[in-house]
Amino acid sequence: MRRLGTALTAVVLAGAAVSATAVTATAASATGAAPAAACDTAGWGSALKSADADAHKPLTAIRTGQHDCFDRMVFEVPTAGGKPVGYRIGYVKELHQDGSGDLIKVGGGAILEIRVAAPSYDPGTGRATYPGKAGKPLPGVNIAGYRSFKDTRFAASFEGDTQIGLGVAKRLPFRVTQQNNQLIVDVAHS
Repeated sequence: MRRLGTALTAVVLAGAAVSATAVTATAASATGAAPAAACDTAGWGSALKSADADAHKPLTAIRTGQHDCFDRMVFEVPTAGGKPVGYRIGYVKELHQDGSGDLIKVGGGAILEIRVAAPSYDPGTGRATYPGKAGKPLPGVNIAGYRSFKDTRFAASFEGDTQIGLGVAKRLPFRVTQQNNQLIVDVAHS
């Protein structure tokens, strides 16, 4: 009899827990709160990522966007015949400008250093193809309200590479993909 009473108590408690969960879910829907999106960031990681350079032209633009699970930074680099763009992207304690070694302050809880194997100027004429200024925020990039991105800084365009500092909330997983003339860096929200 005692086992039956214990089993009955367990069933009643389990039913109460299910009811409470259903009430909470209903209340969230009624208040307009959306359920959290399932974010699959398996395999992203926070370790250094790189790819060898191939034929390309100078960097022409940098833009950003917000998504449900990550913030995105896109580098426009026209490539020769669709070949991949070289890059080296990883977390650093401080951002030091290529060439001079000068410290560039980057806000946020962690700094993601992004090096794209493309100059931000035309090597033939020396004319800027991307108007970044050392130590300044990226021109035309507004990250106000982003969850992962907290600051952007142009560091340098030196010896064929463009160097960017991306301040993020904390050391978060990221991935790097390439598509047509774009190098894409996604930083997860958690």
